[in-house]
Amino acid sequence: MSPGRRLLALAAIAVAFAAADTYVVVLALPDMMAGVGLSVEQLQQAAPIVSAFLLGYVAMLPLIGSIADRRGRLPVLVAGLVVFATGSLLTALAYGLGPMVIGRFLQGLGGGALVPATLALVADLYPVERRGVPLGIVSAVQEAGSLLGPLAGAVVLALADWRAIFVVNLLVAAALAVALRASEPRAARVPPRLPDPVGLLLVLVALAAGVLVFVEPTAMMRDLTWGRLYIPVAGDSRWLTPLGLTTVAALALLAIWCASARRPLVDLRGWAAGARGVDLPGALLLALALTGVILAFATADPQVQAIAPQGRWYLLGAALAVAAFATRQRTATHPLLPRAALRAPAAWGSVVVSLLIGAALVAALIDVPLFARTTIYPDSQLKAALVLVRFLVALPIGAIAGGWLTRRLPAGMVAAVGLLLAAAGLALMARWDVDALRHAVATVPLVLAGLGFGLVLAPVNAAVLATTDAAIHGLASSLVVVARMVGMLVGISALTTLGLRHYYAAQADLPPMSRVCGGSGLCDAYETLLRRAGIAEEHTVFGWAAVVAVLGAVLALGLLRGAATRGVDPREALSGLG
Repeated sequence: MSPGRRLLALAAIAVAFAAADTYVVVLALPDMMAGVGLSVEQLQQAAPIVSAFLLGYVAMLPLIGSIADRRGRLPVLVAGLVVFATGSLLTALAYGLGPMVIGRFLQGLGGGALVPATLALVADLYPVERRGVPLGIVSAVQEAGSLLGPLAGAVVLALADWRAIFVVNLLVAAALAVALRASEPRAARVPPRLPDPVGLLLVLVALAAGVLVFVEPTAMMRDLTWGRLYIPVAGDSRWLTPLGLTTVAALALLAIWCASARRPLVDLRGWAAGARGVDLPGALLLALALTGVILAFATADPQVQAIAPQGRWYLLGAALAVAAFATRQRTATHPLLPRAALRAPAAWGSVVVSLLIGAALVAALIDVPLFARTTIYPDSQLKAALVLVRFLVALPIGAIAGGWLTRRLPAGMVAAVGLLLAAAGLALMARWDVDALRHAVATVPLVLAGLGFGLVLAPVNAAVLATTDAAIHGLASSLVVVARMVGMLVGISALTTLGLRHYYAAQADLPPMSRVCGGSGLCDAYETLLRRAGIAEEHTVFGWAAVVAVLGAVLALGLLRGAATRGVDPREALSGLG
C-alpha cells in the first residue's frame, strides 16, 4: 500500500471512530448524568452534554476546513485526534457538569476536524475521475462507525463504568494520532529532532496536577500534609487550591513556551502562520450563526416544541450573525469563502442537496425506533433501536455503490436515484400498520431507504470537490458536512411539529374514554386507539420526509449535472450497463 493510501486508510478509521463516539453517548447518558450529580428527571439540564458536542462538531467546521487548506491535511488530522483525546480525558475525569460539557465540546471539535480534512485528502490523492470509490469508502466507514458505536458502547458499559468509554477513546485517539504521524510521506517529513524537554515537563506537571484535582484521592485529601494541597487559597473552587493553581500555571507557562521557544513541543507559531490567511472574523461570525441554530433546535424537546424556549432569541442572534457575515464577505479583502468559490451550480447545489439529505435522513434515524416503541416494543428501548440496524447496515453498502457509480454516471443522476430510493422507502414506512414490524416485509423499506441515503453521499461530495478550487477543498467539504448536520437539526423539529399536529387532530377525534372503556379507566381498547393516533403522527413524519427526499432528487438532477466527476462519457456507461 502506498504511503498516501495508508494515510487515507488511517484517516478513514479515525472518521469512523469519531462517528462511533457520536452515538455512544445515547446509551451512556443516564450514567453520565448520575456521575455529575443529575437525576434522570433532570434530563433538560443535561442537554448541554449533547449540544456541546454538536457545537464543537458543527460550528467550528468552516474555520477548521480553511485551516486544513492552508496548514495541510495531516497536521489537522493529528491535531483533531489530540483535541479529541484531550476532550475524552476531561470527560472521563469530570466531577461536574461544567468540566463534562467542556470535554464534550473538545471531543466534537476534534472529531469534526477529521471529516473535511479526510474528504479533502481524497481530492489531493486522486484525480477527479477516480474520487468516487474512495469517497464512497470513507462515507461507508463513517456510517459503519455510527452502527458499531452503540454496540461497542453497550459492551463497555456491560463490563465497566461509563468513564471507561472515554478512557478507550483517549487510548484509541492517541494511537491513531501516532500512526498518522508515522505514516507521513518521507518527502514531507520534518527532519527528526530532539524532543522538547521543557515542554514535556510542563505537560507532565499539568497532567499530574490536573488529574489529582479531578480525582481527589480520599487518602491524599485526609493526609495532614498532602491534604493542604486541596485547601483553596480563596473561595471554594478546586482550581483555587494549590494543585489547581499549579495546573493553571503549568498550562500558561506551556502556552508561553510553545509560542516563544525555538523548537517547542507544539508549534503554536506555525499554526498561527497557517491561520494567518484565514478570515478569522468571518469564521467567528459564521460560527456564531451556527451556534444560534444549534442552540435553538438541539436543546428543544421535539415532542413538545419545535424550538427551545429561548429559541427565538437564538435564531435572532443567528440572523444578525448571518447579516454581519454577509457584510464581511462583501467587504473583506480575503473573505472566508472566496467570492467565486461556490459560483458553479454544482458547488452550491451540493450544499443545498446535503441540507435536504439531512432533513430527510433524520426521520429514519429518529422515527423508526419511535414507531417500533409505539407499536411492538413499548417496554424495550433497546429492541426498538435494533429495528434500525437493517437500515444502518444498508447505508454503508449504498455508500460504496454510490462511489462506484459516480465514476461511471453523472453525479446528479446517482444522487437523484439515491434520494428517490430513500423517498420510496420512507413512503412505504408511511403505510406501516400496527403490526408491520412483526413481518419480514418491513425490511424492504428499511433497506431501500438505507441504500438510497448511502447512495447519495459520494456523488454529493464528489460534485463539490470537482467544482471548487483545490485551495478550498477543506472549506468546501466542511460546508457540505455542516449543511447535512443543520438539515438534521431543523428537519427533526419541523417534521415532528407536523407529525404532532396530525397526532393532536387524531386524538381530538377519539371518542370519550368512558364510552370506550365503560367508565372502568384506561382499557386495552382505548390504548389501541391512542396507539393508532401515535402511528398517524409517525406516518406524517415519514410522508413529509419522503417529500423532502423527492425535492432533493429534483435539485440534485438539475444542479449537479455540471460536475465532471466521471472518467467516461455517460452514454458509453449506460450502453455498457445495457
